[in-house]
Amino acid sequence: MSNQKFSRRDFLKATSTLTAAVAAPMVIPRSVLAQGNTPGANERIGVAGIGIGRQGSGVFAEAARHRATQAICTCDVWLKRAQDVAKSAGAADAYQDYRKVLDRKDVDAIVTATPEHWRSLICVNAALAGKHLYVEKPITLTIADGILMRKAARKTNIVFQCGSMQRSYRENYLGCKMVQEGKLGKITEVIAANFETPWYGNLPAQPLPEGNLDWDLWCGPTEPVPYNIDLFTPRANPGWLSFRPYSGGEMTGWGTHGFDQIQCALELDETGPVEILVEGDKLDPPTYNEPETLVRGNKICSSPRLKYRFANGVTVHLGKEETVNGQTKFVEGNRGGAIFIGDKAKAEIFRSKVTSNPPELQADYFKEHVDLKLPSHVSNWIECIPERKRPIGDFESGHRTATICHLLNIARYLGRNLKWDPVKEVFPNDAEATQLLSRPHRNGFELPEV
Repeated sequence: MSNQKFSRRDFLKATSTLTAAVAAPMVIPRSVLAQGNTPGANERIGVAGIGIGRQGSGVFAEAARHRATQAICTCDVWLKRAQDVAKSAGAADAYQDYRKVLDRKDVDAIVTATPEHWRSLICVNAALAGKHLYVEKPITLTIADGILMRKAARKTNIVFQCGSMQRSYRENYLGCKMVQEGKLGKITEVIAANFETPWYGNLPAQPLPEGNLDWDLWCGPTEPVPYNIDLFTPRANPGWLSFRPYSGGEMTGWGTHGFDQIQCALELDETGPVEILVEGDKLDPPTYNEPETLVRGNKICSSPRLKYRFANGVTVHLGKEETVNGQTKFVEGNRGGAIFIGDKAKAEIFRSKVTSNPPELQADYFKEHVDLKLPSHVSNWIECIPERKRPIGDFESGHRTATICHLLNIARYLGRNLKWDPVKEVFPNDAEATQLLSRPHRNGFELPEV
């Protein structure tokens, strides 16, 4: 990862064509091509998949299909799943231990979509091994994990793509560009969704499924607990994504989509808020002792109300009460984007759709850029690897977005306002909040020194 300064405007200044990492067709020097524009079998980028479940299997399959790649191997704590995905992608080998993937000289790049409690250990060691990374969002479980990942990625100068794929959606790209170019005027505030903080689980033990699932390895850096299908599954009753030891809840699950679009549109990819503001009593998260839908937990863990403020004065509300014609209602942004309010106009960005008030603002702007085409998020990553270009969703943007999610969760747990220094990435003079910047790793799963 380069240390050079690189603003989001560098990515979004093009109209009908793209420049730099976003714009370029795949750049592979003629000297490394077997013939024509297609690399030979020995010159392709060797790709592997680590953690190839619901999300990872699809991303890995796309990476394996790219004309510049060769599928090498897969890895998953559930060996049957690793073998099935390897077979479908044309990869020869499947493992349970990710270190075997890192040891392979023919693996150049890795797609990883493990649960969040495994992200840092895999990413730091993969980066130190010089493997390029496509990492599903959120890329971290803690802020301290992200800082260590940055050190590792910069040390070996790998291409690190965060899986915030909305950056590669044409509509989202243009919506962010519209905000950046001042079409809404000066942005004063943004309304996001009221994402939920995670709670706890103590689910009863169940028999392991067939196919050689190493459950102790799944627990990994966390303390071992009994296997239960409603823990092993990301979103079930309720699934690991709702439980604090393994995830940041929907605050990170969906929040990294919504906050990522805010960071991008406001050109704040290399910084973060300076203050988190809390309205209400601190969260007392429940514990699920039996499988149960996430409805009760999400209702409890959506309070207290939160907002955050950047140094430039822009405030982001996780929902906001507004009074219209004498009636007060709670207005939320959508989970995949946000509502941007400027002094000239208003716009909402969400999955593959942008609306504006007045409506003609969006319509006219999109007509101006009717010929704009973008590569897929996975293709952008692969096409940046040969010359180590910076991808559209590089590490820093993913880390800063995840950091916002973690800050909001910490504020909700503590139930008070927090000051944050986005340059030093510390809570100034706040020992209690500082303790929540990291989490211990179980013996045998410690993070390496960088």
